[in-house]
This record gives sequence, C-alpha cells and structure tokens, in this order.
Amino acid sequence: MEIILGKTAGFCTGITLALDKTEKELEKSDKVECLGDLLHNNQVLNKLKSKGLHIINDIKDAKTKERVVIRAHGVKKEVYDYAKSNDIELLDCTCPKVLRIHNLAEELSKKGYYIVLIGEKSHAEVLGTFSFCKDGEIIEDLEELKQRVEDLKKKEKIAVITQTTYNLQKFLKMEEFIKSNLADNTEIYNCICNATENRQKETEKIAKQVDYMIIIGGKKSSNTNKLYEISQKYCKKAIKIETAQELNNEDLSNLEKIGVMAGASTPKESIDEVIEFLKERK
Repeated sequence: MEIILGKTAGFCTGITLALDKTEKELEKSDKVECLGDLLHNNQVLNKLKSKGLHIINDIKDAKTKERVVIRAHGVKKEVYDYAKSNDIELLDCTCPKVLRIHNLAEELSKKGYYIVLIGEKSHAEVLGTFSFCKDGEIIEDLEELKQRVEDLKKKEKIAVITQTTYNLQKFLKMEEFIKSNLADNTEIYNCICNATENRQKETEKIAKQVDYMIIIGGKKSSNTNKLYEISQKYCKKAIKIETAQELNNEDLSNLEKIGVMAGASTPKESIDEVIEFLKERK
C-alpha cells in the first residue's frame, strides 16, 4: 500500500496566526473569552478550552474585563460597533485575507455597487462579510445565480465577491456565466485564498491517482467539506474524518494507493495519527 500525503495538508497561515495570538493571551490569563469557535476543529478547540478558553455566542455575553477574542472566520460589523460603544477590547484573530474582503465589501458598497457575495449563506465568514455591504445578496451556487440573473441585470453596477474557502471549480463556472450574462455592469473579485486554491488543486491531483481518499478535518469546516466534495468527484472511494479512530471500521485491504489530505484547521497531530494508523495496516 502506497500512502500519498498532500504537501498542503494542515494549518494555513490565517489559522496559525489565530492560534498563536490566542495561546499568547491564554499565557497571560487563566480565562479568555472567544466569540464563537476560534476555528472549526474540535480537537484543537478542546485543547484551548482546557487551557482556559471560554466560548461565548454573543458579544453582549462578555463578562470578563480582559480582551475578547474574535475567531479566525471573522464576525459581523455590529460586533465591532458594540464593542467600541461598550469599551470592550477585542483581540482580532480574523484571518487577514478575510479582513481584506470586509474592507473591499465596505469600500465597494460606499461606491454604490450592489454586492453579490458567492458563498455559503450560513457560514460565519460569509455572514461577517455581508454585514459590511449596504446593498446586495448572497448566492450559493450556479443554479441560484441563473435564477437571479434577470433581476441582477436591472442593477446599475454589481461587484461579485467570493468566500475565501469557496470551491474554485464551482466559482469558475459561475464566473463564466457572469461574464456571458452580466459583463457590461459587473466587476468580479475572486477572493478564494491561495492556500484554499492550492489545497483544492492538490486534492484533485491526488484523488485522480489513488483508490481511496481520506480527508481529515472538522465536521463544521467549510474548506474541509470542499476537499471532500472534490475527492468524491475524482476518486472511487472517499471518506471524511476528524480522527484516525474513525477508520477502524473501514476495509483498507487490497488498496494499492491511499491519498490523504487535511483541511486548513487540522493540526499536524491529527494528520500524523492517520498516517501512523495506515502504516500499521500495510
């Protein structure tokens, strides 16, 4: 059995920065409040909680006099406004690339653009970005875009922005449709981050070579789910797991090549455990 591990598997720069900032804050205090899950990985979150990280779901629930951590996916504009008016200090761990999209959305909105935000309507990053838009809508996929195209043609000028972890192949199809149907009054900003794009491309490349594809990452992780979607498309058999233990009931016999990829919030320990598990069953 040959094991092919993706070179881009694991933490991205944004997650690494968020973790470093939070862990340094935990060194100063035995209790630190974080607005929402810092990242979408239960194993990492549980370790942080054991060190004193406390998750709150509303900025109004902040009780400590210490700083409140803002998660890597970002928050709505109202959170910043509330914190400022109530003298709550924030430790902003939002991914720098997400912050740039917030600024972009706000700037384009002020210029009168109708914002079309391509992404998952319930995702924290998307909700945060959309809160910086004066006028616009969230569109999840090509089918929904086709349903909205006639109304969008009536808009004076449109700016299309993408979620950083959106599926690149799906976006490219949507971009082609937009250019064919809304070209005259539309500007397109592909905000899918390089780490996401590279990881998706490598996942596709590996999935085409192997008999079995393992994607490691949190169940809530958007970028992990995208990797799983890609794996299912190009590999006969694919599975999405959080820990190596989930492979116990999988039949790994008679497999020549197994591919392994991990999401941006997946720690090295989780990846190493899966690799070790597979090596023991060679």
